[in-house]
Amino acid sequence: MQLGQKNKMKLENLSFVGPCLILVGIMVYLPFVMSMYYSMTKWNGIAKEPIFIGFQNFINLFTGDQNFVRSILFTAKYSILFIVVVNIISLLLAVALVKKLKTANILRAIFFIPYIMSMIIVGFIWRFIFSQGFASLQAMTDWGIFKLSWLGDTKLAFYSIIIVSIWQAVGFYMVIYIAGLQAIPDDVLEAATVDGAGGSYRFFHVVLPLLGPSITTCIFMSLTNSIKVFDIILALTGGGPGGTTYSVTLDIYREAFQNNNYGLGAAKSLVLFVIVLALTTFVLHIFKKKEVEM
Repeated sequence: MQLGQKNKMKLENLSFVGPCLILVGIMVYLPFVMSMYYSMTKWNGIAKEPIFIGFQNFINLFTGDQNFVRSILFTAKYSILFIVVVNIISLLLAVALVKKLKTANILRAIFFIPYIMSMIIVGFIWRFIFSQGFASLQAMTDWGIFKLSWLGDTKLAFYSIIIVSIWQAVGFYMVIYIAGLQAIPDDVLEAATVDGAGGSYRFFHVVLPLLGPSITTCIFMSLTNSIKVFDIILALTGGGPGGTTYSVTLDIYREAFQNNNYGLGAAKSLVLFVIVLALTTFVLHIFKKKEVEM
């Protein structure tokens, strides 16, 4: 290939990629760099010039801001429970629906539909169910479970958020596991059966190891989604009762856009970025080592 043709191809590639790089730089990287600067300032979002205060915002986060520490603990508890439960349920559903059932496709669609709905809409729907819907069911059945204050009790509010989050997301992870199960060669399973492996042994020692890439993907995505949970809590509890269901992202939103403390809000967002980066890197490293090639 001549030099002129190579330069022409490079120019064509740059003409396609260049606008995307410019947009990403303006919309992602420039705000990130600006937030790094604002995290070291005291700024209410209105004043013309932010006041530079160095690392004082970061010092205040872990010495005098109990709300942020409490939101980190809440997010950690939520993430652990969400990751474990949603992956177990979605894997069990995938194993059941990968079988040759007449209604398999219909059931897959039913479980996947909640995922395509907006989380804000899902939150308001379940807020109505927990309040008005449960009150009607309690009147009809007189069951004590429907009489409980699911959004007003500090302990039940946490589990309400978990239930709604899993209900909304389980279909997405189920689809990933179904794709992984369908990618496993039939001859591998047949060979295990011929060798005398039973159903449970074949699942735990053959199927699960070969599902490594799907498990890694689901764990990674459920981790990132659970750490940045925001809209479902905003619509369902608004951080209540008594501020007990504030996640880190909701606390950042409150600090920046309700308290008008953009410098401290930017500092909190950078801390969250470092936490997400460290956790996802660690999880990917651990699960990638355990993957088995087909």
